[in-house]
Amino acid sequence: MDPEHETKTTTHLKILQETFHLTLTGGRSAMANSSSLIIDVDLRSHENNLVHHTREIDRERLIVRRGQPFSITVQCSGSLPPKHHLELVLHLGERDEAVFKVQKENGAGDKWWFNQQEVQEEMLLTLHSPADAIIGHYRMVVLLMSPDGHIVEKTNIIRFHLLFNPWCKDDAVYLPDESLLQEYVMNEHGLIYTGTWDDISSMAWNYGQFENNVMDICFEILDKSNNALRNSVRDIENRSDPVYICRIISAMVNSVGDRGVLSGRWSEPYSDGVSPSRWTGSVPILRKWSEAGARAVKWGQCWVFAGVACTVLRCLGIPTRLITNFSSAHDTDGNLAIDIMFDENFDNFKKNESTWNFHCWVESWIKRNDLPKGNDGWQVLDPTPQEPSDGEYCCGPCPVKAIKEGNLGVKYDAPFVFAEVNADIVYWMVQRDGQRRKIRVDQSNVGRNISTKSVYGDNREDLTLDYKYPEGSLKEREVYEKAGRRVSDESTEAGQLHLSIKHPKPVFGTDFDVFIEIKNEGDKEAKAQLTMLAMAVTYSSVHRGDCNRKMLSVTVPAHQTHREVLRLHYDDYVRCVSEHHLIRVKAFVEAPGENEPIMAVANIPLSTPELLVTVPGKALLQKTITAYISFTNPLSAPLKGGVFTVEGAGLLEATEIHVDGDVSPGQKVSAKVSFSPMRTGVRKLLVDFDSDRLKDVKGVATVVVRKKYIPIISGFN
Repeated sequence: MDPEHETKTTTHLKILQETFHLTLTGGRSAMANSSSLIIDVDLRSHENNLVHHTREIDRERLIVRRGQPFSITVQCSGSLPPKHHLELVLHLGERDEAVFKVQKENGAGDKWWFNQQEVQEEMLLTLHSPADAIIGHYRMVVLLMSPDGHIVEKTNIIRFHLLFNPWCKDDAVYLPDESLLQEYVMNEHGLIYTGTWDDISSMAWNYGQFENNVMDICFEILDKSNNALRNSVRDIENRSDPVYICRIISAMVNSVGDRGVLSGRWSEPYSDGVSPSRWTGSVPILRKWSEAGARAVKWGQCWVFAGVACTVLRCLGIPTRLITNFSSAHDTDGNLAIDIMFDENFDNFKKNESTWNFHCWVESWIKRNDLPKGNDGWQVLDPTPQEPSDGEYCCGPCPVKAIKEGNLGVKYDAPFVFAEVNADIVYWMVQRDGQRRKIRVDQSNVGRNISTKSVYGDNREDLTLDYKYPEGSLKEREVYEKAGRRVSDESTEAGQLHLSIKHPKPVFGTDFDVFIEIKNEGDKEAKAQLTMLAMAVTYSSVHRGDCNRKMLSVTVPAHQTHREVLRLHYDDYVRCVSEHHLIRVKAFVEAPGENEPIMAVANIPLSTPELLVTVPGKALLQKTITAYISFTNPLSAPLKGGVFTVEGAGLLEATEIHVDGDVSPGQKVSAKVSFSPMRTGVRKLLVDFDSDRLKDVKGVATVVVRKKYIPIISGFN
């Protein structure tokens, strides 16, 4: 907004306030004196919220969606005096940053308007909001005006909330598929995919966008943003634009540079907060932030940031889904390459650039009126703080279509997102004299099995082809060249030695073997120096310590395969393994006659046992039911400080159950929790177990909540 326009807006607000002499206090309906003609105002919240798909949020407060009419009734003590009429005035913002009259019966789609119908001693007022109206907490006053324009009576403040409307074809977030709307707006639970590209696992997440006070916290997040604090008038005006809202949420979910919701930490210790792996849903995080006076909650990592962002955006009415990108790149210099350097001892140099085993963000469905045609649909938003964008730690919204086509000039942050799914990984050895030696270039490992929860159940949907053309296709090469990524046409002659790493699917707490195989396809035997290294890392490639290292000389006969075994003992890796239970194994071979050294890398996730969660019997609305939880310690050491955390949208708020004493090896520990379901429908009960040695153990149970059964008594004579 330019300064002249801002001055005009401020002056206009003052004129409206002075004209109507509005008192912004009091309840929704009571009148100033007993002789008032207007007796009561009924917001008809039950009826309006039902048709506006907001009844899950609240049945008492009026919550409506833009671009869709809603009706209220004004009860009068009699007919209006001749030539008197009603006027409506709307207020937005804590300090009346926006005040405007609702026009009467003009039918214009770009402005608020209303019509009225007199029914007995009531006036039925039907309000129509434009499809691009400002979302927010509205305060409305009904005025009874005399023929000469004076205020005869006015109601106290009438409050309601306005949200985006993905059911309205003229709203920029319109999504014309009811099954998608039920998943991406109305579903309060989801699945987050983790692990590695070749060993994908999932964990349940409670979005809880319709839980008590969550909507109010979502608007509080907007109010605490840097944009709102710098210029509240301009901020309120921009809240009609879902692109603007998405960008604000992307910045405010993390706390870097603002009063955002979550602080990030990517390695232990987490003793001054909550370990990221312990969270099972967004609601406790949002409430903790709000109750602490907008102080950041500790701690979050990418899936936690994404989960909270998904909750907020769905609550505000923007269709949103959570995405996991496997082998995700973090490119800091914009050259579409990740340079990984290690010394002659095979130790990595610390670098800002890295590849993460997985990385989570969200996509929101928006029509991009600010971009050229062809950029509508799913937009990437990455709330994990990685790189600043226009001075804020946010990322997006960036059209998925632009990433697939290599159109990196569009807003916002397209080069960074493109690199996350397309960058090369270049391995370098830095020799003692400082010279760098290129070991390996991997052009196909980044951006694999891009995943989200299916609309049609708890299954994984692969979205990789939404982001990139098939690997090795001509179209893929064209996109890479368009985006400025180098495409090698060199046909390097393959050496006679080939290296691979094979491993089982080990369970955390057990010893296991990793097999390194060197295959000789040449006609002569080969002598080689083999280095094998197993290290504990986080999912984001933070090195936590070495578990085992082995260096030896090997001889591989012609046309045969040599196998070496690297044994990993629980006592060795437990000392340094992270809460992600991830082991990275690297193998490196140098042999005379080979053009370049040969390198292989494998990421090995250690699985943990699931909790057994059962909810026997029928679940009825507001009737007590009990869930039973059990878990057996799989380790050879006792577990101390065990605690279960239980929560579920529409079932119960986050509840902790502490385990008495230690849990011995092989011991089964049980717990139970009783609750009364608050809302009907298919619900998920999520359970997390944490202790000193074993963390991030999850369990989930599906609970179908029905209304109370009321028998029909008949047969009376």
